[in-house]
Amino acid sequence: MIVFTASIATPDGVFTARFTEHGLAGLAFPGSRAGRPATAPGPASPATQTGWLKTTERALLAVLAGKKPKRLPPLDLSAGTAFQQAVWSALAAIPPGETRTYTAIAQAIGRPNAVRAVGGACGANPIPVLVPCHRVLAAGGRLGGFSGGLDWKRRLLAREGALPAA
Repeated sequence: MIVFTASIATPDGVFTARFTEHGLAGLAFPGSRAGRPATAPGPASPATQTGWLKTTERALLAVLAGKKPKRLPPLDLSAGTAFQQAVWSALAAIPPGETRTYTAIAQAIGRPNAVRAVGGACGANPIPVLVPCHRVLAAGGRLGGFSGGLDWKRRLLAREGALPAA
């Protein structure tokens, strides 16, 4: 259950972060329907909420600048299936400036025949940018899809110096 929602202003627009009592559970791109904030009180203390929000903001600004965040907030990925969580964990291990293919992620999680399902899990990633699904490409270096749109994917990869050749 989402216990508080906050807006994070960046040079690229206002992102919306959604938190549960366990940590960051969602991050919405500027202008997305999921990005309309509605703050509700919750069991996390105000100090904890402020800390998580500041950590989220710093991490988001770092990734948007093409850098690795020094620290991530606690991530609550419990809304995903075990398969999705395995994919998201593999995504989190991809360093800035590097990419992987959907096939490589499927192999990394021990499910080499689940390439399409890996794509689905990437699309369902509730914390894009910080759980870097933008670093996953289709076969042959093609961009594939991205929940924030291909313009965002290109922008993020370019900032990291990892944009594939056209």
